[in-house]
Amino acid sequence: MPEPSALRVRLVAGRLARVRERVAQAASRAGRTDDVAILLAAKTSPVEAIRAALGAGASLIGENRVQELVAKAPGLADLPHETHLIGPLQRNKARAAAAHAQCIETVADLRLAQRLSDVAARDLSVMIQVNTSGEATKSGCDPDHALDLAVATAAIPHLRVTGFMTIGLNSTDVRAVAQSYARLRAIRDAAISGGLPAARHLSMGMSGDLEIAIAQGATIVRVGSAVFGSR
Repeated sequence: MPEPSALRVRLVAGRLARVRERVAQAASRAGRTDDVAILLAAKTSPVEAIRAALGAGASLIGENRVQELVAKAPGLADLPHETHLIGPLQRNKARAAAAHAQCIETVADLRLAQRLSDVAARDLSVMIQVNTSGEATKSGCDPDHALDLAVATAAIPHLRVTGFMTIGLNSTDVRAVAQSYARLRAIRDAAISGGLPAARHLSMGMSGDLEIAIAQGATIVRVGSAVFGSR
């Protein structure tokens, strides 16, 4: 299997350390004492770069496309890590996704949830993707339907709802971006109080706005180019 060069290892390790420091500082400013996980969005990144990140202590990888998820799996199989699918999933690719990812973060309708249950060979963690920004270009269910979808999904065999995911508002208005994240937090809190205690995770925030997301309660932030470099 391809091994990363010494230069790539140093670059990735240095970038990862800087992202960890950003996360730690943001959590401290927000008065957070719980852990915030860094999910490395590996879209288009080669196996060598991902292996460098895992060697530097990363443990959580995200893939946007099922094709990449499947193609990269053999080259990472010897390193301990968890992989999430963080891109839209078509039902005809659900079997491959369920076989290679430990969590599907982009369940936005009940038909996809049922398909994942039908093809999963083991219990599978899923998150409900919610379009909290209201932007037509963003995937995810309507916020008003998210709680009902979470409850219905949790009742399907082989699926475990572990939280909610969103892509933040594309705006320079910090308050508006924060509001889009606060809305997901409110949905999560309602799910927990409504009988879904396992649905505690909030996957939200990326390289450009992770501080805002952490202030609003993110438990997972998704970072790509800040660690792997420009695509």
